[in-house]
Amino acid sequence: MTTKRKRLKSDLGWSTADRIVVQGHDLVDLIGNTSLGDFAFLELKGRLPTPEESTVFNAIAVTLVEHGMTPSAIAARLTYFGAPESLQAAVAAGLLGMGSRFGGSIEEAARTLQEALAAAGPEVDLGEVARDVVAAYKKTKQPIAGLGHPIHKPIDPRTPRLFTIALENGLSGRYVELMKLISEEAGRAYARELPVNATGAIGAILSELDFPWQVGRGLAVMARAIGLVAHIQEEVKDPMAAEIWSRVEDEASEHNRTD
Repeated sequence: MTTKRKRLKSDLGWSTADRIVVQGHDLVDLIGNTSLGDFAFLELKGRLPTPEESTVFNAIAVTLVEHGMTPSAIAARLTYFGAPESLQAAVAAGLLGMGSRFGGSIEEAARTLQEALAAAGPEVDLGEVARDVVAAYKKTKQPIAGLGHPIHKPIDPRTPRLFTIALENGLSGRYVELMKLISEEAGRAYARELPVNATGAIGAILSELDFPWQVGRGLAVMARAIGLVAHIQEEVKDPMAAEIWSRVEDEASEHNRTD
């Protein structure tokens, strides 16, 4: 008995000898008329964004490109130092370092918001939802994704700008409100300031844009890849990976230990 095989088919794009089609659009028509952010939106949503969606989505993408000498940038530079013939491996190494602490918290923040509102229903008191969310995190002793920042204090300067852009473009609703209320409730519950950081703001705004939480980290990956290529370019012109390696090797070596 033969089993009928599933047809291998993708709706994202296809090509012929003289044409390339992406999500129903001729690529040649998009070239020169569509920004990188709008093209990313098209790939993910299956349609081009409205002007308001374009402004907000591109603001998110710009926010995520560069963060300085983060662990992911250091990993990319060190990998390039060891394998200069493979830029793609260096960028990949940097992207692999994007998890719950760096970039990946967008996913968890969006998941928290989307699942909380899906379970609560349209008429629920958002303050009550915020209290439930904070209580659940406190019970498990897990940090609340999207709150606080090790460097940016008392506020993350990116957050008010992102929320303002969302508001100005009609994309500030229940998710954004809930994120702010979670911050306020967490501040009371933990007796310290826990402001919404950039990843929390992005998680809320992506939810307003109706993106599933599962792609939240993916947006960070897409944007950060650009920044990591820039770090490799700078590494070529003004290397620091060898110095990083030398210092770590020297300070971590047995003869320098004082314990």
